[in-house]
Amino acid sequence: MTAVRVPVSAIAGAACVFGFAPFYAWPVPIVALALVFHLWSRSATPRDAALCGFAFGLGYFLAGVSWVYVSLHDFGGMPLPLAALATLLFCGYLALFPALTGWAAMRFAPATAIARVFFAAAAFPGFEWIRGWLFTGFPWLTVGTSQVPDGPLAHFAPYAGAYGTSLAVTLVAASLAALFVAGASARGRIACAAAIAVIFAGALAAGIPEFTHQSGKPVTMALLQGNIAQELKWRDDMRVRTLEAYRRMIFDANARIVVIPETALPAFLDELPPDYLESLRAHAREANKDILLGTVERRFRGNDYEYFNSLVNITAAGGGAYRKRHLVPFGEFIPTGFHWVLAILHIPLSDFSRGDASQPALTAAGLRFGVAICYEDIFGEELIRQLPAAQILVNVSNDAWFGKSLAAEQHLQASQMRALETGRWMVRSTNTGASAAIDETGHVVSRLPPFTAGTLIERVVPYEGLTPYARWGNAPPVVAIVVIVLVLAWRRRAA
Repeated sequence: MTAVRVPVSAIAGAACVFGFAPFYAWPVPIVALALVFHLWSRSATPRDAALCGFAFGLGYFLAGVSWVYVSLHDFGGMPLPLAALATLLFCGYLALFPALTGWAAMRFAPATAIARVFFAAAAFPGFEWIRGWLFTGFPWLTVGTSQVPDGPLAHFAPYAGAYGTSLAVTLVAASLAALFVAGASARGRIACAAAIAVIFAGALAAGIPEFTHQSGKPVTMALLQGNIAQELKWRDDMRVRTLEAYRRMIFDANARIVVIPETALPAFLDELPPDYLESLRAHAREANKDILLGTVERRFRGNDYEYFNSLVNITAAGGGAYRKRHLVPFGEFIPTGFHWVLAILHIPLSDFSRGDASQPALTAAGLRFGVAICYEDIFGEELIRQLPAAQILVNVSNDAWFGKSLAAEQHLQASQMRALETGRWMVRSTNTGASAAIDETGHVVSRLPPFTAGTLIERVVPYEGLTPYARWGNAPPVVAIVVIVLVLAWRRRAA
């Protein structure tokens, strides 16, 4: 039977991707997880369950994260065979986490099918949480995020974040799987159906309270999307054209605050022509604008330069800067022992320094901004460290590295989760998309078409207050996961 279960698990994993942007089919991951939980409950050994879990994970991540290949080969210059192998190995690493879920459900849960599916329901988001910090973390495609913005279970996000929402998803999936467990009693099936109803009813009730409130008048923001092709960005013949394109967009933007994407200008901040920066500052003074520029800062320390991926207010006195703290392995820093990779990859500025763990809020137009650069906004517990000071969240990114793949839309959905978790607007300025304004409920209010140059102007509302998730972080869902796992493991030992 393993020969059948493994490909079925892989198909179920691949199907999960339809729950995420741009498809937003939130019920699909619930059904797919119910299927793999059912297969785990029927596994003969922990090894069989691990194989099914690995197949599920490989299908899941090959379908959902294969855009890594585009970054490595198309823009990083890695030869095709090596890029394909690196992508496969990366997805294989990510697949280890659902494999461990299946193995643990067989190894530690009581020897009943229902106990196994509910052990798996707790272990799955537990291993997602581990994936979110191990080796600097990669919490991409957390199943809870698939419920944002319109799935009923997304209402748990302000209380328990993405992982708490994942736990709600897996508990519903486990209850659904348990309905079809062979030998289950009528009472047991009724209890599982009731559990599904209670979780959804609880989600709808959870959506009623409002933990944050408006803290000032809306501010008009311009989110720039330059649409500079990644392969052209650093060419000398494109430098002047890029600078002029962004200056024209800044001058034309009828807004109080203008946001320019991550590392938008192909030069260090201190190497920009002095007359260029002064022209921007003069225009800002005349038009009463604040300009938030995604740029590369550098400072000389010791015998060499340090480089920072930054968002800088280049106009307001004391407006300050935010320096990226959570860097992308191999893209922004090379892990110890892997500097030989630089001989294969051709990625400019791949050795940044980390910004300070604690940084004051970036200010503009008298408002305080919580900043996430690039994929920092997939780390919910890191972003809430900027609360309660931050009234608006801003993300600047350059997802041009991933071409016309699912990456940019999936990244947008992660920002939607952060907005819902914190009860604050999130605005995104990106090079090629998805540039958007997201309200405090996680819904996209407006956005620009991808791979077009343009400016998105939106009236953004500042908020203050703390959601339970912003107050407590991931601790409550992690504690709940640990309690469920330990109780079921104890029952196995006591049996």
